[in-house]
Amino acid sequence: MEFSHYSVMLQECIDALDIKPNGIYVDCTAGGGGHSEAILKKLDKGRLISLDQDDEAIETCKKRLSKYNERSIIVKSNFSELERVLNDLEIVHIDGVLMDLGVSSHQLDTPSRGFSYNNDAELDMRMDPRTPFSAYDVVNAYSEEELKRIIFEYGEERFAPAIARRIIAKREENPIKTTLELASIIKSAIPVAAAKKESQHPAKRTFQAIRIEVNHELDVISPAIEAAISRLSKGGRIAIMTFHSLEDRIVKSKFND
Repeated sequence: MEFSHYSVMLQECIDALDIKPNGIYVDCTAGGGGHSEAILKKLDKGRLISLDQDDEAIETCKKRLSKYNERSIIVKSNFSELERVLNDLEIVHIDGVLMDLGVSSHQLDTPSRGFSYNNDAELDMRMDPRTPFSAYDVVNAYSEEELKRIIFEYGEERFAPAIARRIIAKREENPIKTTLELASIIKSAIPVAAAKKESQHPAKRTFQAIRIEVNHELDVISPAIEAAISRLSKGGRIAIMTFHSLEDRIVKSKFND
C-alpha cells in the first residue's frame, strides 16, 4: 500500500515558519511529504532535511520530492536524533523546524501495522518495523502495575486498574496475539454504563497508551526540541503540532523553562 497522509494544518504551519528562500529547514516527521513539499516550494537556494523512521514514508518522500534535487535531503531517522543528523550533514544552524507529533493516518489505516482496534491484525504498533519491541511484548510481558501505570498515564484512562487486571487474567489462559482480541478484553473491563456514555471506542485510550509505550513517543519530544532550539539561527522558528494533552504539556514546558 502506498503511503498516504493528509497534511494537517498545512498553511498554518507554512505561515508560522515564515520561510526564508535561502534558509535551511527541517521537517522532523515527513510522513507522506505534504509539509515537506510545501516548504520546498518556498525555497530558492535553501535546503530542507526531511526525517521519518517509517520505510514506506521514506520511499514516498523520495518519489514526491525527487524534482527538488539537491534542495531536498531525506534521512531515515527518528526526530530524537536531530542533533546527530545535523552533525552528519555538517549543518551548524537551521532557520526553522516543523514537528508533527501525531500518528499518520496511513499507519493507523494499514491493518497489518497493528495500530487499530477496528481491524484484526497481530499486535504490533511499531512506527519503525526494524525495532524488536512491539505491542505484543507490552501486553504479554508487562506486570499488572506496569500496565496500569502506562494505561493511566499515557491513555488517561480511569478504568486502567480494571483493564490491567483483565489483561493479566486473559493472558494467563493464552497469550494475547491480535488487536481485536485485545480490544474485546479492554471493552469487557469497562462498565457497560460508562461505555455507553462514551462517544469513542472503549479501547481507544488504552491503544494510545500502548502505542506511546512501544514507540517511546513522549520520551523523544524534549531532546528533539532542545536540539532544535540549540541549532536555531537568530529569527528562526519552530512549529509543533500536538494532538493530545500529554504532548501539549511537554511542549509547553520546554518553552516555559
